[in-house]
Amino acid sequence: MGLLSKKDQKLILDPLADDNPITIQVLGICSALAITAQLKASIVMSIAVLFVMGVGNVVISAMRNIIPSKIRIIVQLVVVATLVIVVDQVLKAYAYSLSKELSVFVGLIITNCIIMGRFEAFALGNGLWRSFLDGIGNALGYGVILVIIGFFRELLGSGTLLGFKVLGDPIEKTGLYSIGYENNGFMLLSPMALIVVGLIIWVQRSRNKALIEEN
Repeated sequence: MGLLSKKDQKLILDPLADDNPITIQVLGICSALAITAQLKASIVMSIAVLFVMGVGNVVISAMRNIIPSKIRIIVQLVVVATLVIVVDQVLKAYAYSLSKELSVFVGLIITNCIIMGRFEAFALGNGLWRSFLDGIGNALGYGVILVIIGFFRELLGSGTLLGFKVLGDPIEKTGLYSIGYENNGFMLLSPMALIVVGLIIWVQRSRNKALIEEN
């Protein structure tokens, strides 16, 4: 971070904790519930949003002085839709099975309120570099939460991480399964993602009293 000013550092660091788009701003919850049953899907979705948000913020910032106010939302939707199509085509070309698992949720990045919110609240009023940092910071904050949720849901729900059996084999009764451990199937259901998000919010706010006072 030595190359960045303190203000620039805050654009990246604040969304990772004190201004996280999911746990503090309560945005982008839908994808956190829908695609986090597997860690791999969580990581891929995080990377997709990182690309769309970083590039999208720069594009909107570059066009901010020529976009008519009355159609700015339409322009923003066109930009994000174009970037999402690129992501979708890349996934279909190089990770088709994962593309099928993510299904419509890749397309729903278009309506992700975090992305549209940063376009409207930041990219339209700031230069290219700061808009890029803001996009990267908020995408990383979003991604960190998705990865944490995906980690615990897959580990406790399936006993695997990235498809690898880390707790043993439930059929052959090896590892933890040899002492009677059973996978928690409830972790694979969407409501459990909401509970995990709630626990993350509780831990985060219990460590930062300022967040409790502000909210």
